[in-house]
Formats: sequence, C-alpha cells, structure tokens
Amino acid sequence: MKPHHVHVTETDQYERSAEFVDVMLAPVWTALDPVLAEALRGAPGPVVDVGAGGGHGVRTIARAMPQAEIFAVEPSPGLRAVLLARVNEDQELRDRVTVLPSDLLRATLPPRLGTLVAMNVIGHFDPTERRAIWQLLAGRLLPGGRAVLNLQPPAEPMAVPHTRFSELRIGRRRYEGWGRAEPAGPEQVTWHMTYRVFQDGEPAGEVEVEYAWWVLGHDRLKAELAEHALHVSPAGPAALGLWCITRSPE
Repeated sequence: MKPHHVHVTETDQYERSAEFVDVMLAPVWTALDPVLAEALRGAPGPVVDVGAGGGHGVRTIARAMPQAEIFAVEPSPGLRAVLLARVNEDQELRDRVTVLPSDLLRATLPPRLGTLVAMNVIGHFDPTERRAIWQLLAGRLLPGGRAVLNLQPPAEPMAVPHTRFSELRIGRRRYEGWGRAEPAGPEQVTWHMTYRVFQDGEPAGEVEVEYAWWVLGHDRLKAELAEHALHVSPAGPAALGLWCITRSPE
C-alpha cells in the first residue's frame, strides 16, 4: 500500500497526481473499509478525518457512525475537489460532513473530539508535528474516544523497489500506478510515484511526482504515545497495519 493522502504546508504535493489518486485508492479501501468500520464501532462523535482525500474514508466513517458529525480535513485542492463533489452528491453526507481546506494542525475543530481517523497519512507529518497530534488527542479526546491510524511500510528508512501498485481500465484508457522509495535521512524516505496512461494499447501520457514520507514503526509510535498518556492496540489483520489509540487506563 502506498501513501497517498497529503499534509501540505506551502505546496500541494498532489497537484499533478490528484486525478489518479482517488480511483487508484479504491481497491485499498475495499480492504480497509470493514476493518476501519469495526475499529470505529461504538466510538463517539464528532469525528475528524485527517487527510480525507477524495472521501473513501468519509463514507466508511459515515456508515459506521450514523449519528456522528464529521470534519473532513484535506489541504490538497485537487483531492478536495473530489471530496466535496462526493459529499455533495449524497444527501446524508451533505447534512453532516464539513470539508475543511486545511491541514490538521491549522484546522478549526471542535474543542472536544470523539474520534480521529488518519488513514494513509501519518507519514506526511514530521516528528514535531506528530507530537503535536498526540498532544491534541491527549487534550481533546472525550471519555471513550479514540484515534484510528494505519502504519505503512517501510518502518525504517530503506529502499523500496519500483513496484506497480495499481492498474485499472476506464473506457478506452488503462491506468497504471508505480512507486519506489529511497532513504532520505535517519527518519525519512522519498517516494517516487509514476502514473502511466495507455489508450488502445499505446502510451498516452505519464506523470511523475515525488514526496517526503516520515517513517514510523509500532515501537516508536508506542513510545511517543506513552509520553502523552496514550495507549495503542492493534485493530484488524496485521497486514493492514491499523492501530487504535485511546487514553491509558488510570
């Protein structure tokens, strides 16, 4: 699974690839949907969906938590256009999903949060920003509240070979998504993504993008959370890398 949702400061890292991201994430969400829904069972609202992308996660959250208000945070204008259209086309989503054009740490959120969801996104936050997120959870989570996130490989800075992670056909066009990573310091890799388009079997276009990704493994996550009196436990099959964060028992 390749990280696709984005934390943006000054530039939109997905400006050139946004048209491919949502459709290529659809198979990923086929696997994530039931596991995330189970992890959210009984959780309180309101909910913040961090790096909501085109809204696959918003739909999962809305089904799993039918009464909760949802704040969908997405800084990328390209991905946010898909998100806003998807929300607008569903009356039920339109009534309770607010789309925020910001990153999490600058978003205007309710003073107390029931649930925070961060799928395919945590590596876009550097270690200082990550600790600010843990501080936010420690200060704002309601009793019984939780955060659900996934950790994506690699957990350490290492090379990931050029791999095709997505292929789909729409009309006469076939789309391929490729990715590779290389170490970029003690806590970071650089992802190089290539999106290829073919029509009637002939190459019809190619987009290459790259972005930084801060690696995070379970042991480091557990240690960072412990500093804020937060506890982490696995959620669902280990292969999906989902973790549930709650306040540590007294």
